Amino acid sequence: MADLPTQLPIHVTEPAHRYRLRAPNIPETAKVAREMIAGLLLATGHPALVETARLLVTEVVANVHLHTKVPLLSLEATIRGPQLHVSVRDDDPGGAPWPPAPRTPEAEADAEHGRGLLLVQAFADAWGTVWHGGLRPTGKSVWFSLSDAPVTRTAT
Repeated sequence: MADLPTQLPIHVTEPAHRYRLRAPNIPETAKVAREMIAGLLLATGHPALVETARLLVTEVVANVHLHTKVPLLSLEATIRGPQLHVSVRDDDPGGAPWPPAPRTPEAEADAEHGRGLLLVQAFADAWGTVWHGGLRPTGKSVWFSLSDAPVTRTAT
C-alpha cells in the first residue's frame, strides 16, 4: 500500500495504527468498506471525519468495481494522531485514476458517473495515485488523507 503523503504534516511522535481489508470486487464491498472506516474513526476518537471519509471511501472503492475486472481489492487505513490515510489498491494496471475533464453543466447534471474522483479531489486534504510494479505496472492504489487537526493560520 502507499505510504503516507509527504505534503501533510506527520505526527511522528504518535504511533501509526494500520487496518486492512481484502475484499471481493463486488458492489457490496463499498458499503463494507464505508462501515469499516466509520467504525474505525468512531473507535479512535475521530467523529468529525466520519461523513467525509465514508463518502470518499465509497467513491474510491466503487471506482475499482466500475472500472476494473479484478476479483479482489485491498483497503488500508492508517490512523496517526489526527490524520487518516486511506489507500485502495487493485491489481489492474490499466486505467487512469484521475478526475475526468470538465464537462458542460447540462451534461454534468444528467451524468450518472464521473464525479467520484472530483469529490475525492474536493474533499480530501490530499490525494493521489501510486502505480505498483515499475515500468510494467501490476496495479495501482488511489489514496486520500483527511485530518481533524485544528488549522493554524498565519497572518501575512
